[in-house]
Parts: sequence; structure tokens; C-alpha cells
Amino acid sequence: LQVTGGAMAAAAAHPVDMHDDDDIDMGDEGIAAMDVHAAAAPSLVAAAAASAPPGASAGSSSSASSSSAPSFTPLSSTAGVRTTDAETRQIRVPSNRFTPLREQWESIMRPLVEHMRLQVRFNPKTRCVEMRNGKSTEDSGALTKAEEFVSAFMCGFEVRDAIALLRLEDLRVESFDVTDVKTLRGDHLSRAIGRIAGMGGKTKFAIENATRTRIVVADAKVHILGAYANIQVARDAVCSLILGSPPGKIYNQMRNVAARIGQRY
Repeated sequence: LQVTGGAMAAAAAHPVDMHDDDDIDMGDEGIAAMDVHAAAAPSLVAAAAASAPPGASAGSSSSASSSSAPSFTPLSSTAGVRTTDAETRQIRVPSNRFTPLREQWESIMRPLVEHMRLQVRFNPKTRCVEMRNGKSTEDSGALTKAEEFVSAFMCGFEVRDAIALLRLEDLRVESFDVTDVKTLRGDHLSRAIGRIAGMGGKTKFAIENATRTRIVVADAKVHILGAYANIQVARDAVCSLILGSPPGKIYNQMRNVAARIGQRY
């Protein structure tokens, strides 16, 4: 579009006045409507303030973001751990452990009742030790630990050794037969058991002290109590004796094992 200089001069000489009554005429009805809306604005503000919750202020928008995050009450250390269903475990008492159980009953029952919060009894009809958790039992694994403790005592371990199963998590009992390593019968089996024990139990004590385990030889069964890695070393030494290795060779191995374990710890 081309605008001539005369037209631009005429437009500058006569500007448009937006407030001129001839150009914009709202009339009396438009002015009355504006007055009604202006009068209704304070009432709307008052209604919004009345519908707001008590304690709300002008700065509630800034605090809304902080209060939008959920808040949870802290749980106790025993919440959700104890089971409501009662469980029962039974451990069969062998005939050769009936008298030791009767003599050591108080020392066996006290840690189970006072520390593990279990209900323990001996059933003479079935010759079983029965254990059950109750409302006061806080540890969900207390029944399993108690079963391992009593089973270790039935295998032949002393109470002061078996009670470590209740205090430590990485201990367990491993059992195997002498005939599982090598098929032996008669005097050959007796000599293999004798090599495991040694004269006066010297060989067995050397393996126990070197590997920090406890070994029980009950007839043709061998039970080893200790940590997983230590049980492996003790089991290898016992298997070597069953296969016919001389005790002197085992002593040298245990001496090296004791040195390595001493450096580790």
C-alpha cells in the first residue's frame, strides 16, 4: 500500500479520540450493569473467605506445597515382626540323651523362656521337647533358632557350645556319616573313627582349636558346629583322616590353617 504525504498529514491533524461520546456510547443500561457487577464483587470475596478452612491466611499458597507431602508416624522396632499365628516345633529326644537332658533341663529352658520368649515343655509320652511361640515373642526367627539349639544338644554338643546358635547368625550344624566318605565295615570302620578322635581326643581337639569349630563323633556320625567356612576346613580334615591320612600330616595342615585364621582375625 502506498500512502501519500497529504493523507498522512491529514491523519496527524485529526487524531481519533477514543473517549469521544460520538464514537463510544455505552448508554444508561451498560453503565447500570457495570455498577451492579462492581457492587457484587465485594460480596463474592466475602463468600470465598467464609468458605475457606479456619486458619487459612494469605500465605497459604506457599505453605500448601510443603503440607502436600504425606507424613507418617514412626514405627517401632518390633512392629510387623511378630506373627500372630502360634507355631509349634517338636524335637525327638534320643535314648542316650534323655539323662543329660534331665540334668541340663534348667540351663536349656532358661535362655529359651527368658531371652527368646518361647513356651517350652518336655512331653514324657512322646519323649519330645515341644516349643511354641506366644504373644510375648518378638523375634520371628526365635522358634527356628531354638529348634537348632535343642537339636545341637541332642547331637551331643554341650550347652555352652550349642547356645551360640541363639546369639550368632552365621553358625550352623553339619552332620555326615563316616560311611558316606568311604565304605568301611568292622575293624576298618573302628580304626577310621579312632583316627578322627586320636589318642585321648588329641586329633579332634587340634582340629577344633585350629578351625574354631566343635566336633562330636557319635558312633559312625560326625557333627560339626561352626561357621560355614570353618566347617569346610574341619570337614576336609576329618575326611582326610577317614581316607587314611596319618595324624601327623593333619597336624601340619591345622598349624597352617591356624596361622591363616589368626592373620584374618
